[in-house]
Amino acid sequence: MESMNLTDVIIKTINSIFQTLFSSIDNSIYSFLDDIVFINTDILNESFIQKIFGTSSGNGLLLIVNSLLVGFLIYYGIKLLYSHYIGIQIERPYQFVFKVIIFGICINSSFFILEQLININSFISSAIRELGENIFNCNISFSELVNKLNDSISTENSTFNIFSFDGIIKTFASISLLNLVFSYSLRYIMLKVFILITPFAILTLINNSTSWFFKMYLRTIISLLLLQSLVSIILIVIFTFNFDTTDVFSQLMYIGGIYALIRANSYMKELIGGISTDISNNFSFSKGLITK
Repeated sequence: MESMNLTDVIIKTINSIFQTLFSSIDNSIYSFLDDIVFINTDILNESFIQKIFGTSSGNGLLLIVNSLLVGFLIYYGIKLLYSHYIGIQIERPYQFVFKVIIFGICINSSFFILEQLININSFISSAIRELGENIFNCNISFSELVNKLNDSISTENSTFNIFSFDGIIKTFASISLLNLVFSYSLRYIMLKVFILITPFAILTLINNSTSWFFKMYLRTIISLLLLQSLVSIILIVIFTFNFDTTDVFSQLMYIGGIYALIRANSYMKELIGGISTDISNNFSFSKGLITK
């Protein structure tokens, strides 16, 4: 009898610990998932981004890129003179000067170009979620998803049992959503990195031997941005499930939907290319991405 009582105490203690842990995670972490997944132009309004990027051609990274632009001009001039002695064909001067002017303007307007690109991408993902909101009469977001999951899979101390099927489902859902937080936080950071290297990427278009870098950059940043549209579609599909029932099929569909959110970056990388922000991977570039 004492052994049975001790077992019950241990089980209740474990359930209480996990119930408190899951409730704490739900209340403190998932609330900002929407902010780091559905990115808009606010990411460019951070003061340190503007200071590092540069507010004009004479400061920040723009100053460095414009200095490199002059270096490209000097390099071409030397190469042009050298070509007359060895009789090799190189790019015609007027073609090179035209590229320098065009890409020089793009470099110094890259902040504005990024702002428009991010704004268009945000509009697309918002339109997809708004479509879902009109259909299901609820907010298509991670915060709403967590609320519905918690309503469907109770975490109250009196009913929550980690050793039951509902408890296993809740545990897997919480761990998976926590994985989402880390994965999309990494995506948020990588987007900032690629925002800052935008002028350098445009600069590489001036020389044919370095233009491959821009192709890699473009695939990656588009992949990172379009991810939120794919996430919006997956969320709409998840909200088609009936959260008012606790049958096994519905609960398994919840887990399948969350797993699809975790794998969304991998799917986008397979379609477009880019880098992986999956925590389980080593942030490797997709095979065959860099082609000269």
